[in-house]
Amino acid sequence: MKYKLIILALMMVGIACQAQNMIDEQGRKQGHWVKTDKQGNKIYEGDFVDDMESGTFTYYFPNGTVRIINEYTVPGKICKHQVFNPKGNKLAEGTFNQKNRDGLWNFYSEGGKLVKLTTYKMGVRHGLQIIFTSNGDTAEVCNWADNHRHGRWWKRIGKQGYITATYVHGGIEGRLVEYNDAQQLVREGFYTKGERNGTWKYYDKGQLVVEEDWKMGNLLDRRVRLLLPEERFVSIFNIYYMAPQGNSESIVYLSNGTKLLHHEGTDVLYGRVGGDRFTLANKEARIMVATDLIVGTTRDREGREILNLDPRPDFDVFPDDDCMKMLHSMLLHQQTIEDGGMFDFDR
Repeated sequence: MKYKLIILALMMVGIACQAQNMIDEQGRKQGHWVKTDKQGNKIYEGDFVDDMESGTFTYYFPNGTVRIINEYTVPGKICKHQVFNPKGNKLAEGTFNQKNRDGLWNFYSEGGKLVKLTTYKMGVRHGLQIIFTSNGDTAEVCNWADNHRHGRWWKRIGKQGYITATYVHGGIEGRLVEYNDAQQLVREGFYTKGERNGTWKYYDKGQLVVEEDWKMGNLLDRRVRLLLPEERFVSIFNIYYMAPQGNSESIVYLSNGTKLLHHEGTDVLYGRVGGDRFTLANKEARIMVATDLIVGTTRDREGREILNLDPRPDFDVFPDDDCMKMLHSMLLHQQTIEDGGMFDFDR
């Protein structure tokens, strides 16, 4: 009797196996299928109708946890798609239409928190997109059209600050503004066809401190505010050197030989003039020089290496290691300065 039960059980298993993983006369998958790897681990399980997935299709990790769930509303074409990590947390969900993302999709962190909402139209981003911070606050909102940003754009800066502008076919068009956490204006300017164009203004605690002129992506001029103590804006192209005067003041050397006492520290001023024209020659001494005035290096009477500057200021500039690395990089990659002469060290 015992052996008859075993034989009957084996027959039932055989019948069950024959009832799944079936292929019809045309070679099409039909009915319930279960696919496994060489170790016997389940890869997927689901139903086929004329070789097309139908109903719920489930894919698995080798350890048996669910990796993907596809729920088909139109066999083989349209399905609700869900992706999970090995811990069971959902990573993404949305609709596939003929293997293209279509409609609203949600994306999640490894911990299961919602990090992004994106709208698709047959595989390309089209419509609203929202990105979230780790604590659930909105980090960025924008609209897309045919896989390009198109429409209003908003991005959080800090806790309460933000930047906003309008995109047209992937490029910013019109006015851009940025506010800090105190809702004070930080910067404002205009774009034309994705390029900075016109006047740009930068603020510190509500006070205008930098003003720029742009022409289709090219900087024409940058003027920085100096406190002398009266307020005065000076072009960075008229500034040659900047050196500290005490703890909270700076001496600004102009191209015409004038020296101005600015009532702010060199660190503040350096942040405004920008590193594209100026080099912090010595971090400890806080001395800045216009990069194109550096001819090379020479030595003082005590044999110490100093910058060879043209025109020469009324003080010596002892370059630190970072400055020397920059100079050597200029020598290797540029070889010449604007007047066509060789960049000369120890001249």
